[in-house]
Amino acid sequence: MDLQIKGKKALMAGGSAGMGRATAERLAEAGVELYISARREARLQQAAQDIAEKYDISVTPIVADSSTEQGREALFAACPDPDILGITIKPPAPNGDFLKVTPEMWRESIETTLLGPIEIMRHYIPTMKDKGWGRIVNIATFSAKNPMIWRLMSGPARSALINYTASVSREVARFGVNINNLLPGMFQTEGMSESLEPYADAFGLEPNEDVVLTHFLENNKIPAGFLAEADDLAPMAALLCSPLSRFIVGQNIVIDGGQHHSLF
Repeated sequence: MDLQIKGKKALMAGGSAGMGRATAERLAEAGVELYISARREARLQQAAQDIAEKYDISVTPIVADSSTEQGREALFAACPDPDILGITIKPPAPNGDFLKVTPEMWRESIETTLLGPIEIMRHYIPTMKDKGWGRIVNIATFSAKNPMIWRLMSGPARSALINYTASVSREVARFGVNINNLLPGMFQTEGMSESLEPYADAFGLEPNEDVVLTHFLENNKIPAGFLAEADDLAPMAALLCSPLSRFIVGQNIVIDGGQHHSLF
């Protein structure tokens, strides 16, 4: 399918690994001028080089932590006028005891998973409105709709994020700017691998990958029968970044293998 975005400028915040990188690759495949950001410089530079060589496009890496004001300023300076904006962040660590959640932990969650994406969108939306076209896609989490005690540091702040974007999307759609959210379930990515120890600690398990995955799958029934890979989400993200999605406004699309039991 021709996504009709060849030559457009795309910024993927959090694009060096996992679902962010998979989305960046799908956009690269469609022929965009690509910018990707991440905190870890070595991994970011390698991802930019790999994507540029694979798809023969321009890829600009931006070393930045978009949850901080300084990081966001770096994004804005390096890519002042994207047509397409994708945002994802590393999820907060799992937790096993809600009584141990402190105000400082809440503040960190809100800064990272709510205020960071909001401030990036708030900066770029006027530029997109002036152009008369823009696409914004947040890669959040299905725990924003499906409360899970061990995702307490991730779900509530993202629930606020999807509420915010659903409201704002209806204000800017008439200017050709569409905002939507993807809510992924359980994906086997680098981020998940890095959460192995915190997950084991949260549930009192041996920090062994087989033990953790067994516990995880037994307690999180996935009708599809497997953990997803990053590219199980990326094609939908790329579609939402294209003109083909012009009538999709303010939606929260769950991609979870059927785990979330809901009609809507």
